Amino acid sequence: MVINRLLITGAAGRLGRIARDHFYGKFTHIRLSDRSDMDAARKGEEIVQCDLVERDQVERMLEGVDAVIHLGGQPNEAEWDTVINSNLIGAINIWEGAHKAGTNRVIFASSNHAIGMHSRACKIDHECEPRPDTRYGVSKAFGEDLGRLYSYKHGIRSFNLRIGSCFPKPTDARGLSTWLSHRDLCQLLDIGLTADYQHEIVYGVSNNPLSFWDNSNAKRLGYKPQDSAEEYRTEIEGKHFDDPVAEQLQGGGFSASGFTGDLDSLL
Repeated sequence: MVINRLLITGAAGRLGRIARDHFYGKFTHIRLSDRSDMDAARKGEEIVQCDLVERDQVERMLEGVDAVIHLGGQPNEAEWDTVINSNLIGAINIWEGAHKAGTNRVIFASSNHAIGMHSRACKIDHECEPRPDTRYGVSKAFGEDLGRLYSYKHGIRSFNLRIGSCFPKPTDARGLSTWLSHRDLCQLLDIGLTADYQHEIVYGVSNNPLSFWDNSNAKRLGYKPQDSAEEYRTEIEGKHFDDPVAEQLQGGGFSASGFTGDLDSLL
């Protein structure tokens, strides 16, 4: 199916702005959505302010859309009410709206925090057990399962991108394993819009030798990361967490926050 009309949710956010600039001029029509204000629409763009918890708004926003890059929602840990409204109800509304609109693909911004309670000593792939490290992480694991439901039951192509640490450059030693460059993020979004798949989980990580994740599934779909955290090793290799939980579990500070369990049982 040819994609002519693309929707980007969370377009006012940090990653949303990157996606907006990357895809500008590449589609007949790009609809940009957020609760917050956005820069004025350029040629071929349409601005739609939408609260994802409002089902009617979301369904109207999805009318005529061929594919969605869903970056919207609560971007980090928060209280349950916030996570439920922004990330669970919001994701349900996106998937159900896509189903009703006949949308072909949903590219979902999942997170490494869906699997953050895995030990750093274990290299995991896309088939590993979900182990969310926060309420936020639970919402991302939930979104991946929504993708399974709507993919296998309704035929929507579901591309779930477990984003690591996506910044201009890595900021701490954990980033030697988790960093995703902006350029590699955009390549993965391109793959989500063009590759042949039904439901896939891939890791949003650059070519980092110390990566916690076996990203062969992304490479199978054509991913060839261009950047590596090794370029920044001398700047960041001494910047560790003080907390042993954060240092031994993949989710770092998210894993350690509020932790009261048995660390040894997770290693």
